[in-house]
Amino acid sequence: MTIRILLADDQAMIRSGLRLILEDEDDLTVVGEASDGAEAVELARRLRPDVCLVDIRMPGLDGIDVTRALAGPGVADPLRVVVVTTFDLDEYVHGALHAGAVGFVLKGAAPALLIEAVRAAHAGDALISPSLTLRLLRGLAPAPAPTVLGRPPGRPLSARETEVVRAIARGRTNQEIAADLFITLSTVKSHLTAVQQKLGARNRVEIAAWAWQHHLVDPPLSHP
Repeated sequence: MTIRILLADDQAMIRSGLRLILEDEDDLTVVGEASDGAEAVELARRLRPDVCLVDIRMPGLDGIDVTRALAGPGVADPLRVVVVTTFDLDEYVHGALHAGAVGFVLKGAAPALLIEAVRAAHAGDALISPSLTLRLLRGLAPAPAPTVLGRPPGRPLSARETEVVRAIARGRTNQEIAADLFITLSTVKSHLTAVQQKLGARNRVEIAAWAWQHHLVDPPLSHP
């Protein structure tokens, strides 16, 4: 299955670079480009791409406004939005996620992370740049329902699943986890599915929050 992507960024050079990275993958294709927020909303609603990659700072509507229009509360048929930006300010991260984004990736991240974020969004998961994970968890860790994530899972995690959870809590990507644990990417995904079912977690951010709450990793520092 080919994943159809819309790019929204006010810099043509950035859009061209993202297109080159994405279309080098057999399962990804760019179906449209927008140079400002209003155009991004119009194109997204007309083309209905599988994933929208949206910059934060654009003329007219900014990336958070675009995200809210396409994926926010009250949107009848929300699209999947990943914010891609050079700005890692906490207000942007939290604003984008609260507006409905399912990912937040810095433009300086490795191409593999961008590709994984697109695939994760398409699969209904969330992926945040590892460099932001600890800061994000400081704000979001208490948010998941404590009746689910605040207690041990109904079925205990296996030793390998626990290793995967620790890696997620440290901001590791699926590819990095596979390399670190000497297992295949499909095996990592299988472990993630099992972990989500056992914890009742919706995505890897909630898995990481559970790990912090249950002291599977050292607590996040008070400064990034």
